[in-house]
Amino acid sequence: MAFVIERHLEIEAPPAVVWQVLTDFSRYPEWNRFLVGCRSSLVPGEPIELMVKLGARAQPQREWMLEHQPGRRFAYQMKPVPLGALSSHRSHDVEALGAARTRYRSYFHLKGWLMPLVRALLRSRLEAGFAQMSEGLKQQAEALWREQQHASSAVARA
Repeated sequence: MAFVIERHLEIEAPPAVVWQVLTDFSRYPEWNRFLVGCRSSLVPGEPIELMVKLGARAQPQREWMLEHQPGRRFAYQMKPVPLGALSSHRSHDVEALGAARTRYRSYFHLKGWLMPLVRALLRSRLEAGFAQMSEGLKQQAEALWREQQHASSAVARA
């Protein structure tokens, strides 16, 4: 049995804009209150360095890239704890719904015999964090798209 947190959002911006925001790790602190820092090459097998804010302070966490489909998906996991105690999987998916609409899917699962303890201790904070990240991504991508549209309108008028 796994503890799963999954969110689907429709974003009023093209997939390329959503992807741009999602993978511009250096700007996470501007819009992401859950992952307040992130560094990754997005190369499978290499680390992804996260600063996760579950309470008053952010804590570092190193996970490992599993998959990267540019413009569409990236996924990573924690290094499994021995004896099947705990493992996680996290993915971000971007899907076109039209020229300027995107479906974003945030997925996280945690499993292992320690999972019930982690779920009991952190469930509400994890759920709130993933919700904040998803909503922040939506707001940031839609704002960036509006800025890009405004800039292209200004150029066309000139």
